[in-house]
Amino acid sequence: MRSMTGYGYGIYKDENYVLEVEMKSYNSRYLEIQHNISYTLSQYENYIDSQIKNVAKRGHIDLSVRLKVLEASVSVNVDRAALKEYMNAFSVIEEETGKSPLFSDYLGSDGVLTLVKSDDAEVYKRGLDSALSDALVMLDKAKEREGKGTYEDLLRLGNDFKSSVDYINGKSAEIEEYFKNLFTERYNELVADKEIDESRLVEEVTLMMVKYSINEEIKRLYVHIREYFNLLESDDAVGKRLDFLAQEMNRETNTIASKSSMASISSMTIVMKDSIENIREQLRNIE
Repeated sequence: MRSMTGYGYGIYKDENYVLEVEMKSYNSRYLEIQHNISYTLSQYENYIDSQIKNVAKRGHIDLSVRLKVLEASVSVNVDRAALKEYMNAFSVIEEETGKSPLFSDYLGSDGVLTLVKSDDAEVYKRGLDSALSDALVMLDKAKEREGKGTYEDLLRLGNDFKSSVDYINGKSAEIEEYFKNLFTERYNELVADKEIDESRLVEEVTLMMVKYSINEEIKRLYVHIREYFNLLESDDAVGKRLDFLAQEMNRETNTIASKSSMASISSMTIVMKDSIENIREQLRNIE
């Protein structure tokens, strides 16, 4: 189990530049990456995102990639072939005009001197990979560390919820006696009515059984609880599935609360709903 929150940082430095990658991850329903990338490295945005997706399935990530150039890397190339052509042309001009060409004439000639700037993004790819890798490792460890704490909380809350369901299930004999008294009371009322027919009696009893029985809800809750603990042990991103499961558990609990007239059962459903609310609060933190 992994948390959606975490922090990652990486830095690469040599004699020419310093490159820093920083990531801050927060809770979010989907994976969202907010970019703040140095213009020189903007072409690597998709590449960086693909690397982030290896360690994050959900969450809002503030990404910052900062580049500081320590020494300008600029070189000047001389195109010898072009220079030779200009020299031949200037010789002809000198013969015709009697004026010798100046050094500035060569400098101003197109194509003779070529300025080569090595601030091309490829120059920084090695540094980017290094800093990005370190930041992702730190982020991944932070998500695992926080996820472990959340797992322990969810395990405890799940056990609390199961204990409450066990309590209600253990009250089955008392619940049956309670229903029996209700049915008997209603039966006596119906029998007192001389005109009641047998089919009406059966219908009334059936309706009362449907209204007050919580056996089906208890069975479904045990199924949900079993799936809940299975998902907790999964290595996949299970946040959305667990949240849906918690909604189903809450629905069954509400049904039990609405059906039961016994004070002890009603009180226990309040405890169960509190456990579910705490579970859903924790689920907001995991992938």
